[in-house]
Amino acid sequence: MKIVNFSNFRSNLKYWFDKVVDDVNELIIKRKGGKDLVLISLDEYNSLKETTYLLSGKNREVLLNSINELERRKSDNSRL
Repeated sequence: MKIVNFSNFRSNLKYWFDKVVDDVNELIIKRKGGKDLVLISLDEYNSLKETTYLLSGKNREVLLNSINELERRKSDNSRL
């Protein structure tokens, strides 16, 4: 994770955009007198949204049940 002040970020937009995408890493932009920001690539954002979706509500329940079933089967097989 890189941290940059707003002036540096503004002066070097292309560099920072490319860095975030190429390094698959987030960039924290510090702002004087304002709230800081985080810049991530669209791929990273989509991945986070998908993970959030999969771990929410009914999907979370289905995933946890599947994990529990897999663990139960592993336990049953180890007794053989």
